[in-house]
Amino acid sequence: MSDYVPVSHPAHFVRDLVRDELDLEAVYASYDDARGAPAFHPAMMTALLLYAYTQGVYSSRRIARACEDRPDFLAVTASSKPDFRTISEFRKRHLKALSGLFVQVLKLCAEAGLVTFGHVALDGTKIKANASKHKAMSYARMQKAEAALAAEVASWLKSAEAADRRDDASLGAGQRGDELPDLLLGQTAAPDQDP
Repeated sequence: MSDYVPVSHPAHFVRDLVRDELDLEAVYASYDDARGAPAFHPAMMTALLLYAYTQGVYSSRRIARACEDRPDFLAVTASSKPDFRTISEFRKRHLKALSGLFVQVLKLCAEAGLVTFGHVALDGTKIKANASKHKAMSYARMQKAEAALAAEVASWLKSAEAADRRDDASLGAGQRGDELPDLLLGQTAAPDQDP
């Protein structure tokens, strides 16, 4: 992936942050049963949702498509390609835990001085600065900032739920939205069969 996604890309940062810094015990706790096919790794799914939301991608279908098409998403998932239903069910199953984790991540980013995950360009310009005691965080201001972060996370999760509901209504619950129409499927024959 490093050939396609530079080491300094936010995708790697989010993946490593979730894997190394966050306490995912609340998510792991629900995976005690070993029946059925193995689940996608919870840390990978958490990182995928966090990265997608920081990129403004809320729809589970769009996230699933990005896992197939976009190298930055492939870097987060280690080339795993979860289905849109898997992504949506993971979010619903761990909604409470994800809210707390995403607030943790935003606080870590704020502490690290990251305002956004957007493009940052440095040109080496020297600027005279003077630290202002009015800009420093007081305890009351930190509490207000934490509440704002929690509201932002709640907004992400609401947007994701609304996007999935809209997609389900317009495309159908089991459809991704990029399938070939039945008319075209009927006209295409396998190479070793007669049309």
